[in-house]
Amino acid sequence: MPRSSARRPDEARGLLFGAGAYALWGLFPLYWPLLAPAAALEILAHRIVWSLGFVGALLAVRPRPGWFAALRARPGALPRLTAAAVVLSVNWLVYIWAINNDQVVETSLGYFINPLVTVLLGVALLRERLRGPQWVAVAVAAVAVLVLTVDYGRLPWIALTLAGSFAVYGLLKKRVGAGAVETLTVETAVLFLPALAYLAWLEVSGAAVFGHAPLTTDVLLAGAGIVTAVPLLLFGGAATRIPLTVLGLLQYIAPVLQFLIGVLVRHEPMPASRLVGFSLVWAALVLLTVDALTSGRRARLVTEPC
Repeated sequence: MPRSSARRPDEARGLLFGAGAYALWGLFPLYWPLLAPAAALEILAHRIVWSLGFVGALLAVRPRPGWFAALRARPGALPRLTAAAVVLSVNWLVYIWAINNDQVVETSLGYFINPLVTVLLGVALLRERLRGPQWVAVAVAAVAVLVLTVDYGRLPWIALTLAGSFAVYGLLKKRVGAGAVETLTVETAVLFLPALAYLAWLEVSGAAVFGHAPLTTDVLLAGAGIVTAVPLLLFGGAATRIPLTVLGLLQYIAPVLQFLIGVLVRHEPMPASRLVGFSLVWAALVLLTVDALTSGRRARLVTEPC
């Protein structure tokens, strides 16, 4: 049966929200270097503190009565969100450090291989069974990591850490199944006191940048909360309006932008051997995407009425 035309404007809005979220995430490599001379750990602490302030303000403007009680009533929700907060802080710290240490291209690699790591987590933790094309994609990605390890002269630990931490974070959030604002509030609240204590220690020791740098730097450090929350809100709006397969395709916007920024704006080296490794990753993603679209179409043919 044809889809109702009444849903089309809502889906178009969801498409814009999703594209906007991933575009903003893709442009992050242009933002974090503006916070120099703040080190990655100080930037992370400000990101946590100001994110909690921003989502707290959102909850005050648009109250959601009983949201915390509802979360607490869900079995395992708060422990999972606590674990998600720790994993997220690792992801943020490695990402900020990498961006500010001229490793933008490798961060893009991390988010390119994230879907493949998610597939492996499904096998390892959820006992999911992979289809033939998915196994081929994983095998090609493994060869890519080997090629890139030889190219870099080391394991691409930045990419693997980002991919692994974000995949685990996504799995934990999926099991909680609550709204973006509510879950980010809990996650940043878990991290708030350690972050605040670290900022206080920096101030006492005379190593703090915030309050001792130009006003623009202070504003940008505080703006880390808005920069963090806005794409998450757009993503939440997209997830409720468009199919998961479409959202899965949109996710490649972010690493593509990061890759282009690394190569064209930051002029990071891209030798032929590294390009071979990235090409293998892209080939694996094409296999994974085609398989997902094909299996999704088959499922719709089986389940949708004529």
